[in-house]
Amino acid sequence: MYLTQGINRAAQTNPGGTSTVFGARRFTWTQTAGRIARFAGGLMARGFSKGDRAAILALNSDRYFEFLFAVPAAGGAVVPLNTRLAAPEIAYMLEDSGATFLFIDATYAPVLEQLRGQMAKVHTVVWLDDTPPPAGMTAYEAMLDASPVTGILAENDDLAGLFYTGGTTGVSKGVMLSHKNLVCNASNMIAAIGYGPESVYLHAAPMFHIADNAPALAVSLYGGKHVFIPRFDPAATAAAVSEEKVTTTLLVPTMINALANFPDLAKYDMSSLVKLPFGASPMPQAVLRKAIEVLPNAKFYHLYGMTEAAPVVTAATPEAALDPLLNKSCGKPVLLCELRIADDNDNEVPRGTAGEVQVRGPNIMLGYWNKPEATAAALRGGWYHSGDGGLMDEQGNVFIVDRLKDMIISGGENIYSAEVENAIATMPGVAEVAVIGIPHEKWGETVHAIVVPRAGHTLTEDAVIAHCREMIAGFKCPRGVEVRAAPLPLSGAGKILKTELRKPYWAGFEKQVN
Repeated sequence: MYLTQGINRAAQTNPGGTSTVFGARRFTWTQTAGRIARFAGGLMARGFSKGDRAAILALNSDRYFEFLFAVPAAGGAVVPLNTRLAAPEIAYMLEDSGATFLFIDATYAPVLEQLRGQMAKVHTVVWLDDTPPPAGMTAYEAMLDASPVTGILAENDDLAGLFYTGGTTGVSKGVMLSHKNLVCNASNMIAAIGYGPESVYLHAAPMFHIADNAPALAVSLYGGKHVFIPRFDPAATAAAVSEEKVTTTLLVPTMINALANFPDLAKYDMSSLVKLPFGASPMPQAVLRKAIEVLPNAKFYHLYGMTEAAPVVTAATPEAALDPLLNKSCGKPVLLCELRIADDNDNEVPRGTAGEVQVRGPNIMLGYWNKPEATAAALRGGWYHSGDGGLMDEQGNVFIVDRLKDMIISGGENIYSAEVENAIATMPGVAEVAVIGIPHEKWGETVHAIVVPRAGHTLTEDAVIAHCREMIAGFKCPRGVEVRAAPLPLSGAGKILKTELRKPYWAGFEKQVN
């Protein structure tokens, strides 16, 4: 299995069909296959070798799509960088991954100034825009002025991508996904959603996210059409659906909420949109009902997964979303994936009993980049230990009931409390800090910090948030800060009792995820 087999099949079975649409740029599958092959050749001509890594920091585009396939075609691995991260976080990922190429667009060019002196391993920076590249950078189209790669330089268990996630220790981990992982995930997506040659997929969610990366190959395997907008915006999304007759897209619940409540939505023809999978965080029922009302042709599929699974693990049918007994389920395990609910000793528990969600299959990661101990812990016994608490009913429907690992999901983004706590702890005057997720109607959860100042020091909410913004991405920063004089509650082992801190905020909720 190798990533470009989908591109090659599309060029073979739908050579004159439209492959990508971005603004005024439109290509056929024959053209896209040729561009990807020459792009891979351009990488190799500039010193890229099998096993090397290339990073990208950019908004969505057809060139981002070509990047995702050309780098693996050259035998290397992609490193998509979260565009919402702060410069120190990006610098860490570039250093940790050992990326030698960085692809960047004008939107994030200012970040380069903040990274000066922190990109020792990057020897080539490629400019993605059509404007003349700044000094020292290579124009994107110049990369395609090379002989095409025709052979298969990487396949099966060769590394295809490093996708960074937050860490329970506050250090991001690079999830190693192979060609086989990603191809098998595409197969799971096809079986669950039913993509076909008629599919017109809109890349509205950010392409650095593995959730949007998944349909990139699934739709390509059938020679469907890809439409790109730079970033999610309700008006741009509605316009793209209307103009390009988009049939499917994948959004997180906050995006669906924004689209469903977009006041001008009725001005656009949304009738072509028939498949709308969602994931990354739970869907509030009020939002789903509103979306069904304003998008009557669309069927909604609830997906659950994680980066380590490339990412899809379960899928719920549109009928389940309307079933009052099943609408809280995230569905059944996808085609090429085994799932079990296990106790603390990794023994499967009876149906209806809560435990940890554990997964295995050809979609499960190779491991964490340069982190053998974390890899061994996560994959012990041949199963990926998700850290999510769940249960399975007699029919195989999976319900997520709690989060065993200390993570907050806000607007579809995973935020590990330790990352935020580590940032706050560096602030002078902080004696103790605990970060928890609290319910929020729009974002599902938001980050809330509880801090205890050192004797003789004064802390304010604004000062704590401002300090965080200098160190971590804005979406990870607390939305609220409680400054308290009393010490934080501790267990007998000296650990902060976050369950006690959460109680006032989660009173009345059935489960500790929202």
